[in-house]
Amino acid sequence: MNDSLSQRSRLEASNTPSAIIHSGMFVYANQAFLDQFKIIDQDELLGIPFLDLVVSEERQRLASCLQRAASDTSGNGISNEYFQPKTEADKNKQLIGSFEQLEFEEEQCVLVSFQPASSSALVNRIRAISWGYIFSLAILIVLTLLPNVLLMKLNINNSPIVLFPDDEPAVVIDNEIREQFPTDQVIVFLFEGVALYSDGFLNAYNDLAEALAEHEKIRKIMSVTTQEHISGSADGFYVTPLIDVDELDESHPRDRPALIKADRFAKHGMIAEDESALAMIIIPQDAENSLQRLALYNDIRSAVREQRLDGYLKSSAGQVPLDIAQLDSMLRDNMVFIPATTIIGLVLIWLLFRRVIAVVVAGAVIGVIVSSTIALYVIFDQPFTLIASITPPLISALTIATLVHFFNAMQYASQRGFIGRMRVNKALEEIRKPSVFTALTTSAGLASLGLSPIPAIASFGLIAAVGVVLVFFIVIVITPQLFIRWDHAAWPSSQSGLNWMNAMVRSMGKLGLRYPLQVLGVTLLLLAIGLPQVRHIEVETNLQEFFRPDHDIRKSTNHIDEKLVGSMPAEVLFRSEEFDGLKDPLNLNQIKKFQDWAESLGSIDHSTSLVDFIEEMHWGFNEEQDDFRKLPDDAELISQYLLVYDGEDLYDMVDQDFQMARVTLNVNVHSAKELRALQTQIRQYLDENIEGMQTDIAGSGRLFADMVDLLVSGQVSSLGGALVLIFVLMLVLWRSLWQAIICMLPNLSPVILIFIFMGLFGFWLDTATAMIASVAVGIAVDDTIHVFHGFIKRYKNGATAAVSFLRTTAHAGRAVMTTTIILASQFLILLSSAFIPTSNFGLLTSIGLVSALIFDVMVLPALLVLLYRKTKAKPAPAA
Repeated sequence: MNDSLSQRSRLEASNTPSAIIHSGMFVYANQAFLDQFKIIDQDELLGIPFLDLVVSEERQRLASCLQRAASDTSGNGISNEYFQPKTEADKNKQLIGSFEQLEFEEEQCVLVSFQPASSSALVNRIRAISWGYIFSLAILIVLTLLPNVLLMKLNINNSPIVLFPDDEPAVVIDNEIREQFPTDQVIVFLFEGVALYSDGFLNAYNDLAEALAEHEKIRKIMSVTTQEHISGSADGFYVTPLIDVDELDESHPRDRPALIKADRFAKHGMIAEDESALAMIIIPQDAENSLQRLALYNDIRSAVREQRLDGYLKSSAGQVPLDIAQLDSMLRDNMVFIPATTIIGLVLIWLLFRRVIAVVVAGAVIGVIVSSTIALYVIFDQPFTLIASITPPLISALTIATLVHFFNAMQYASQRGFIGRMRVNKALEEIRKPSVFTALTTSAGLASLGLSPIPAIASFGLIAAVGVVLVFFIVIVITPQLFIRWDHAAWPSSQSGLNWMNAMVRSMGKLGLRYPLQVLGVTLLLLAIGLPQVRHIEVETNLQEFFRPDHDIRKSTNHIDEKLVGSMPAEVLFRSEEFDGLKDPLNLNQIKKFQDWAESLGSIDHSTSLVDFIEEMHWGFNEEQDDFRKLPDDAELISQYLLVYDGEDLYDMVDQDFQMARVTLNVNVHSAKELRALQTQIRQYLDENIEGMQTDIAGSGRLFADMVDLLVSGQVSSLGGALVLIFVLMLVLWRSLWQAIICMLPNLSPVILIFIFMGLFGFWLDTATAMIASVAVGIAVDDTIHVFHGFIKRYKNGATAAVSFLRTTAHAGRAVMTTTIILASQFLILLSSAFIPTSNFGLLTSIGLVSALIFDVMVLPALLVLLYRKTKAKPAPAA
């Protein structure tokens, strides 16, 4: 029997019109044969004698060909026999036939193949080619090779600037200030160990600073041996290195810590208060992406090893090491999650369907779709960020979910006796319409993230939406051709593998059908109890706490914050409309008062400005008398000091025209919420106390502070957009406002549940979790569509509401359960990520998907049985 099914399946996969004849009657004919003779289906074929297909004058010759083929023992068969078909439309055409012996269902039969006669054998061969299969194979080959070329150009970039739109005020001011002043995205190295102030260490330390200063990607090195120190004398002041390695003989190692701490620029940022550590600050040139920062960081670490200082280097912090830690987390996660999610999906596909071809095709399709989707970041010139790194596991999971629906329909068609092309067509007939709309609704949910003001979230949403469309195209359009060509055997019974799924779906469905009021009442009560927890959700972004407490970057940052000053940079910009306006003592005094006020705040450890340089010059010019370590009142004297100053560090604080200056702040808090509160304090002080100058806040501190507003507005706009788009698609699908509302209700509840969970357990609304609601509602609605589509189709055919739902779950219930298990298990893998937002995204999305399943198979039937039990169903059409 299996051989017969395999023979039928191979014939169905062929484009050559072929039929199996026994005793002059049809046993079977493939679709190409039916199309050739304009026959509707197999049932019509069974009532037609084979000889009636040709004109009466040629029937005797056709019968002779059948007899000769039936008795042929050579195995060569009969070929190149020409016949004229009986059909009126083809009466002027000729067919070329071939006949060969065939054992079919334990009977000796004849396999007959007819093709249009042609003067060219090549034309006949071309006509016999399965162009659908060739086209599908070509698409898969192109989408396998091309992305690999594009992925070499992937721009991996986790710089904070990519999280903000170009017209965001914080970005505009940051771009403006960088044209004049160095970047605040620096690397801070902390050296600790014995003999830290010895000649040997300081010479190696200085050699490292000089070697790094020569690097083309490094703008400046700040260290105790390169830091400019203003000294006084009877003749005025002069600028020298703080620790001059050429004059180490003139000082003793035990005296050097005091010399360093006496310098106002070094005592806060270069040396620990307990003298146990020395710092080196590396200011890089602007890097294009995270990979370039990683390459620079590796070069720096190599230079440290060359100077044999790697044993002294205990900690590194700053925006660049933080970016590299994020990059490392991203690469590590993708190396784990992509194969892990794929393996889980393939194992479940095998357990469910026991078909090697299903597992092989699924593996190939996942690879093609995931790599092609990631390549879209290159095509659309978008950076691949930590947010974007969620794309591969997401697309992999959605691909497997769509494949499961297709394979489930294939298995169902196989049990009904269909094979080959007919089996594939029946499977597609069952799932094509819901698959189209699930692709559209999922795409809509993801595309709604394009409304987010955060570019990284917007690009993730739009590219993932295109990836979902690609999933539909590959799985529903391309993949079936592979099964027409290669899938010949019958599929195992649906009872094989994971039978508990069917039982669980039936049990939950029956619970909703038998006790609809109780199910809906308990559901509404639980949601009402949990809803107040939503107000406890905290909008927050803290890149330090995005890593676990034992992560190197977090420990290093905390250690440097304790030893030196806060490592979060912030800047306040002062502008004067007049040339040399920032030489005016009135303006300088206002800046000085601001610094004194800022350093009185607990969240700011230290500040540096133009004023500090002028005070040091005044102090040095007056033989380092403490009474003169202050800002002079004489504008001409200030101008004179600035004229004779021959250092470079001053112009990191003020422009050459003395119209724009910055105050750098060392902030010891890292969360967006705390930075926002600090920014509000600073703005209030500036508005109330600064006169005659324009002010603004810039730097990484402002970028993260402004993240709060972007997250909130992005969450509202993206979730609102997702719900509106999905509701419109529901209206188009069902063409009924009432049915669209019914389908939306089970998908709003999981979103509410996610927010309740976030508020209850203290999950932040951050750059990762801001995407969850739109992603969850876009995915969850897929199963609702499959379930409701099956229900409404059966209900319109005359079944009662309860029977319609039970029959739907009998067919699609296990697929719905399976896709949820696959998606949830794949997202739960993200819990192993060292990057907490990724871990939280995986957990919360899984919670949303599981709750959506419960609503679809238990709450939805309760709704349906209440709404449709009093409505009279249409009678089933006559067979």
